[in-house]
Amino acid sequence: MTPTILIAGAVLLILLTLLGGAIDKNPTNRFYFLQAETSGIAGAASTTRWTFWNACSVINGRNACPDVHPAYPLNPPSNFPGPNDGIPEQFIGTSHYYYLTRFMFAFVLIGLFFAVCSLFLGLLALCSRIGSFLAAYVQGRDAFHSNSRPASLGRYTFGFMWAAVACLFLSTVFFCAGGAADSSGGRKERRGFGRGMFGQRNRSVRRDRGSFIDRSSFESKSFGDQFRLPWKTEANHSVQKRDHYP
Repeated sequence: MTPTILIAGAVLLILLTLLGGAIDKNPTNRFYFLQAETSGIAGAASTTRWTFWNACSVINGRNACPDVHPAYPLNPPSNFPGPNDGIPEQFIGTSHYYYLTRFMFAFVLIGLFFAVCSLFLGLLALCSRIGSFLAAYVQGRDAFHSNSRPASLGRYTFGFMWAAVACLFLSTVFFCAGGAADSSGGRKERRGFGRGMFGQRNRSVRRDRGSFIDRSSFESKSFGDQFRLPWKTEANHSVQKRDHYP
């Protein structure tokens, strides 16, 4: 039961992560991967939050996303229209952040699919590359810091993702432990079954064979006494008399 509960929790956390930035409702409009101060960058708001769906401005502490685009990448040169003035140089002339954050969306969907399958079928699939994909947002924060711009990671979204990974990992451990316990118990039962059934059966067969031999010898002797020839009986009596009376 415990692995199933953990997998259900992982599915819920991944869903909350995916919904961040896609639905303008509380609490999902508080979820984001990266928040950075982007004032002075052409086409950017004073503060920008990156989600799976868009680069959003912030109003009263909530995401304000004008449009929804799945697999939206962390790539300030393409996220903001206009020249690259004010954009940290780590983002310029590279596709590192673009591909990591864009493919992360696909891998999270794959992880969610297998997590749902494991929830209903008892199987588990864990996307081991989530940590490296999340590192792109950490590197992006550091890039803004190097440009003397405040930036921070979304504690809710990162917490959901790592908690989902922990739940899937623990469910894997419980599944393996449960399977090992069941297999060892089955081997003990099979060994006990062999000793209890076949061992007793062999002993009973040996006893039956011995009793069969004893009965057969007894019946053969009885048969010989009943059908002994008369002249041989008289001869035996005469021999016994001569031996008794010399």
